[in-house]
Amino acid sequence: MALQAQENEQSNKHFWHTSETSASPEKIWSIWTDVPHWKQWDSGLKDATLEGAFTINSKGVITSLEGRRSKFKIIAFEKGRSYTLKTKLPLGSLYVKRYLNSDKGKTVFTHEVWFKGLTKGIFARAFGSKFRNMLPEVLDNIKRRAEK
Repeated sequence: MALQAQENEQSNKHFWHTSETSASPEKIWSIWTDVPHWKQWDSGLKDATLEGAFTINSKGVITSLEGRRSKFKIIAFEKGRSYTLKTKLPLGSLYVKRYLNSDKGKTVFTHEVWFKGLTKGIFARAFGSKFRNMLPEVLDNIKRRAEK
């Protein structure tokens, strides 16, 4: 399974948003890996928890604003650069990959989301558009926090 699933054209099954900041990569990384505070910048979350340290195979739970609880697992991890979360769905999965790099004193960071499995179309129709439309605001929230 390719964890760098980015394609050229976005859809409600697979989408991403990239932003740029003057904040350091370490600052973005610290925001991304502070799970109890995800709700402060992710406008779709009511709560998030993590069991233990933020690293490969760590598990946690996110709670949507509507109260839906979903377990996640960190399935790919490159400290300070990227990680991928997997949330199981009925007959499918939701993946969230966050990655960053530095270029000429700027930090470029991306959130990528995709659905896989037999039910990917159903979940993309149910949630894809909402999640996709939320991404620019979410990345702006992270940028503001990082630049404080």
